[in-house]
Amino acid sequence: DSFLVLRGIKTLHLRMKAHCENGEKVARYLKNHPKIDKIYWPGFEDHPNHDIAKKQMRGFGGMVSITLKDADLQETFRVASSFKVFTLAESLGGVESLINHPTTMTHGSIPKAEREKVGVTDNLLRLSVGVEDIDDLLADLEQALKQSSVGIFRTQRIFRCKG
Repeated sequence: DSFLVLRGIKTLHLRMKAHCENGEKVARYLKNHPKIDKIYWPGFEDHPNHDIAKKQMRGFGGMVSITLKDADLQETFRVASSFKVFTLAESLGGVESLINHPTTMTHGSIPKAEREKVGVTDNLLRLSVGVEDIDDLLADLEQALKQSSVGIFRTQRIFRCKG
């Protein structure tokens, strides 16, 4: 274990730099996205803990929480399950990008009323932004959010058979 800690500590600063830079780019990308209702990232001045984070951190990290606009439990989990680069996982904090749906994962055993009191709603997703290429991460976010049927007018073509 000590060997692994010593080996990993040598590149920790590089991994944390990438984690923070990617986290900021993801947060800024999602800030005004039409499918996002709320975003929680301490780097934004309107975050309730921004001043504390600014005093304690050089970067604001890669943990980003979002709520999907007008999405119910099934819709939110469907979006969470449609990622290709982000991995759906209960445990966050690895070097790879991970996504978590607290309602069905980490907070699944807590009664709904209790969860909602602390902001863990059915449409909440938590992202742990990793060190992958930022263009790949943003493309994955976009394709997953496009999977959402909420707020999208879908057209259907009607084909008529001759005869």
